[in-house]
Amino acid sequence: MTKRDYYDVLGVGRNADEEAIKKAYRKLAMKYHPDRNAGDTKSEDRFKEAKEAYEVLTDANKRAAYDQFGHAGLDSAGGRSGAQGFTDAFSDIFGDIFGSRGGRSNMHRGSDLRYNMEISLEQAARGAETKIRIPTLETCGTCHGDGSKPGSSPKTCSTCNGHGQVRMQQGFFSIQQTCPKCQGNGKVISNPCTTCHGSGRIKQHKTLNVKIPSGVDDGDRIRISGEGEAGINGGPPGDLYVVVNLSTHSVFRREGDHLHCEIPISFSVAALGGEIEVPTLEGHAKIKVSAETQTGKIFRLRGKGIKGVRSHEKGDLLCHVIVETPVKLTERQKELLEELESINLENGSRHNPRAKSWMDRAREFFSE
Repeated sequence: MTKRDYYDVLGVGRNADEEAIKKAYRKLAMKYHPDRNAGDTKSEDRFKEAKEAYEVLTDANKRAAYDQFGHAGLDSAGGRSGAQGFTDAFSDIFGDIFGSRGGRSNMHRGSDLRYNMEISLEQAARGAETKIRIPTLETCGTCHGDGSKPGSSPKTCSTCNGHGQVRMQQGFFSIQQTCPKCQGNGKVISNPCTTCHGSGRIKQHKTLNVKIPSGVDDGDRIRISGEGEAGINGGPPGDLYVVVNLSTHSVFRREGDHLHCEIPISFSVAALGGEIEVPTLEGHAKIKVSAETQTGKIFRLRGKGIKGVRSHEKGDLLCHVIVETPVKLTERQKELLEELESINLENGSRHNPRAKSWMDRAREFFSE
């Protein structure tokens, strides 16, 4: 198989310097590296082709022989191997792929915290302000976060020279690993602070004011920036997330911006109609119940629900009617009901149409 021109492989001109060649190679290696293209033989071939071109063009003797005689001149080229140059470039690429290039900072952002807050439906609807007390890790006031006893300071790690990582050489490959002595911090504490024992942070409780916006719903999160755990080695603090949990209400059930409630009415009001009073979050409202109302009928009171955080107007209040069967009847009540039942039976299809229809369907079912 005829080999392509090495300059064409890397996409550089013949007068390109070593830095331009290295940059071009790194770009191709990042694109065609086998770890990023598992099972793709074409990408693997392109990677090997770019690797070979790089090894030749970064070796002064090999490049001179190639420029004069082409691929045939490489068999007799002497001098330094390009393997070390390849190793350095590949280690940089390896770091780019796996996120460990050039060491790492020993400053770390503090962890985020979560606080579950239970609030009432009224608080969710109107908004509220409350205080919470949370456990957290704060910067140590004795050592100011560096972990050393006052009067002393952390020393640069002698193993990694403060980089936090050490390089392991394995043949052509150079792999960076977390320094085993300083655990990636880059510094070693020889005289730890007695308050925080060298960690730079201490456990404390703090009290915060939390503003609950009107319209929050169950499961919503309120983010309070910078109120999480303190950062490590001067890193920024995390955030606090207050997760809202709505407590069960004795009257209403929330569904988005709408509210639901069950309204029991007497048998006589359901049959004859009337006016009943229902509760709302703002007070009371009146509903006109039409005659012959059945259980399950829903009366909608528009604008009596909740205005959500992201809503432009309030939801509705939906009142579900439940006809209540009277209990603990007196003898007189029983007599009246028995008399009513006997009258109903004389013309059941007129007075109890749903019962009549149901009985007819039941008879048809059993007769099949």
